[in-house]
Amino acid sequence: MLLQIQSAFGLFALLFLAWLIGEGRRRDAWKVALAGAFFQIALALVLLKLPVIAQGVAAIGDAVTALEAATRAGTSLVFGYLGGGELPFGESYPGAAFVLAFRALPIILVVSALTALLTHWRILPWIVKIFGLALERGFRIGGALGLASAANIFVGMTEAPLFVRPYLKDFDRSELFVLMVTSMATIAGTVFVLYATILAPVLPDAAGQLLVASVISAPAAIAVALLMIPGKTERVAAQSMPPRETSSAMEAIVNGTEQGLRMLLNIIAMLIVLVALVYLANALLSLLPEIGGQAITLQRALGVLLMPITWLMGIPWGEGFEAAQLLATKIVLNELIAYLDLAALPEGALSERSSLIMLYAMCGFANFGSLGIMIGGLSVIVPERRAEILSGPKKHRCRRTCDLLHRLRHRNPDTCVGRQEIATGLPQKMHRLAPVFVP
Repeated sequence: MLLQIQSAFGLFALLFLAWLIGEGRRRDAWKVALAGAFFQIALALVLLKLPVIAQGVAAIGDAVTALEAATRAGTSLVFGYLGGGELPFGESYPGAAFVLAFRALPIILVVSALTALLTHWRILPWIVKIFGLALERGFRIGGALGLASAANIFVGMTEAPLFVRPYLKDFDRSELFVLMVTSMATIAGTVFVLYATILAPVLPDAAGQLLVASVISAPAAIAVALLMIPGKTERVAAQSMPPRETSSAMEAIVNGTEQGLRMLLNIIAMLIVLVALVYLANALLSLLPEIGGQAITLQRALGVLLMPITWLMGIPWGEGFEAAQLLATKIVLNELIAYLDLAALPEGALSERSSLIMLYAMCGFANFGSLGIMIGGLSVIVPERRAEILSGPKKHRCRRTCDLLHRLRHRNPDTCVGRQEIATGLPQKMHRLAPVFVP
């Protein structure tokens, strides 16, 4: 019970912080924030408590397993035992033959091709349209903004604005900020399966939890963004979906594969460079005197600063440092490396409840690298709003601090589906303390 009270206090504390650093500080903005919290909790209850839907969410794990097996069939053909084929030798220890670049990352290619195919068949656009209508009705936002916010749940931060490209030039400052915030608060379907595959060995129903985390993050992001920058009463409507850009299913598969390849290469390159840069930074910090018998590192330094944030998220203080270091890794690097670190934690470092909270807290593209990608993409799509787009991140960083912790939910630690308070929010205000950002 004390942990639930702790999480509830953290939720309101971060909402208050968002209001305090917002523009105008209008009292009526609290109506939107409270409506967003209610909408988010109601959505979580529907996804996790209604038997039929809950079974469907749980079945997503089977779908992820099927995708993983399908990808392994292709990688083992191309890369042999490096890609999951039969080993010509015995492993020195379990998992010794696992190579991230050949076993896990290629799943991005398959998911990207499937996403393009579902888009060509107009299945994905209709799903996005339904979610967009729900967000439009729930927050009384314009149809265009609701559609773009919903698209962020399923596609990347640069692809989602394309759903409403003709309307972007008419967005007011508040709507543009909401669009940027929602792009930071969710993950794309292309990496969803990858993260689920990484976390499956350490968290029950990791795929279902990631799906719920990404879905409920959209209303949380909208609520906090509108709390910080309230909008006008008139909103931009969107009556139609984007036109089909491919002429055949095969063209869609080819285009999706090419886009997935670019993403795959970019992820590999960024992992190599970011890990190398952090290693160099930690090497320089190791020249300083040790503290507590251990060398100073970026993760340890930021971990100390972020411990109050993890406490507000509902993490016990005794586990706060481990959790804070994971958040620091997400801020300094990205959520992929943070999830890899979470999966590699020794048994007992975090309780099952705390691990689940961290799954939700790190489920989003909030880091400096992704911010650059989002700014670059929006600047190309709507160049006339470039100045406003570039000014947005100042509020953006603070917003994410509240948003990640704003995801407060009820769950059962024993089944990962029942009652437990989940406050997910990444300390964007703390981002100013770290030289990194990713959407």
